Amino acid sequence: MKNLGDMMKQVQAMQERMAEMQAKLEQASVTGQSGGGLVKVTLNGKGAMTGLVIDPSLMSPEEKEILEDLIVAAHADAKSKSEAMMAEEMKSVTGGLPLPPGMKLPF
Repeated sequence: MKNLGDMMKQVQAMQERMAEMQAKLEQASVTGQSGGGLVKVTLNGKGAMTGLVIDPSLMSPEEKEILEDLIVAAHADAKSKSEAMMAEEMKSVTGGLPLPPGMKLPF
């Protein structure tokens, strides 16, 4: 039963680290860009868009379609960076607890 007790302590510690990580992610931000920096999208660690910067040179009716594509591309870039940041944080949280292959946290 000692192993079960140790495992429960590890789970409790992991839960505490997970709560800390979630709070940290809410404060973190990542910026993705496209068009050589003409469009920038900022997301928080939870993936919510918190900012959008568009270079004034793209503000003409003729550039509408290009602008739309650049916004989508910048968002995808920021989302990718956000997911990478979250994966890195998860490694530090689950480092001491052996999880079955394919199991993802949070549940």
